[in-house]
Amino acid sequence: MEPFKLTASIVLYHTEIAPIKAIVQAFIQLPIPKHLYLIDHSSQDNLKELSRIDDAVSYHFMNENRGYGAGHNVAINWAIQNKSMYHLVLNPDIEFEASTLIQIIHKMDESPEIGLLMPKVIYPTGETQYLCKLLPSPFDLLGRRFLPGFLKKLFKKHLLQYECRHLDYHQTMDIPNLSGCFMFMRTEALQKVGAFDSRFFMYLEDTDLCRRINAFYRTVYFPELEIIHHYHKGSYKFNKLFFYHIQSAVKYFNKWGWFFDAYRTKKNKELKVQRD
Repeated sequence: MEPFKLTASIVLYHTEIAPIKAIVQAFIQLPIPKHLYLIDHSSQDNLKELSRIDDAVSYHFMNENRGYGAGHNVAINWAIQNKSMYHLVLNPDIEFEASTLIQIIHKMDESPEIGLLMPKVIYPTGETQYLCKLLPSPFDLLGRRFLPGFLKKLFKKHLLQYECRHLDYHQTMDIPNLSGCFMFMRTEALQKVGAFDSRFFMYLEDTDLCRRINAFYRTVYFPELEIIHHYHKGSYKFNKLFFYHIQSAVKYFNKWGWFFDAYRTKKNKELKVQRD
């Protein structure tokens, strides 16, 4: 069997079938060797019919919620075993055209120094989502959630800078912290640095992986192409998800440093200099 040019994975958890069908239909149009892994953490296998759409799609019912990163790691390991050149981590609420993936592949083929690429991400309304970020400090993560309104106004410039709003979202940029909603990665990079850290059940697993890839490859925001993301900010709405967010923040800073993180200081300084 010819090695896959592209593999992709979606972790499902009691997900509506319609948006996943749309992703599947776009993916199977790709005129390249490819495979899409659907990793279902739901309590029932109601979505198994998705695997009958095309041979390039496989459905894997896990019968337990292992967490976002751990779920994708199952597929990443298969991608590596099958010698896939690229692997795409997708949220289930993403919309894209098959032609967009082909153009990303062309960009990655001609730029072997890029380990991870994220296109421009927009809301269904066409508005830009500001998903390029600095490497977080404790204040960036906790201050945005807990500062009262009058203090948020005081630190507004700092908080906006964390989302790289001082940079030009119309320009290609090297960013050390890109969103996990759409991570187009060179499988070679995943072999080098490892997959997601499964200790993060949900949230910040993307930041952790992105910074590890960034240590050896470029991690690039590429606004010449765009995708749609139906972004819901679940941790702002549900107490359980909020708990996962806080738990992951503690694990992240225990791993990389709360107040002394030389790599964070270096990378963030580079991006802040670009503002001038």
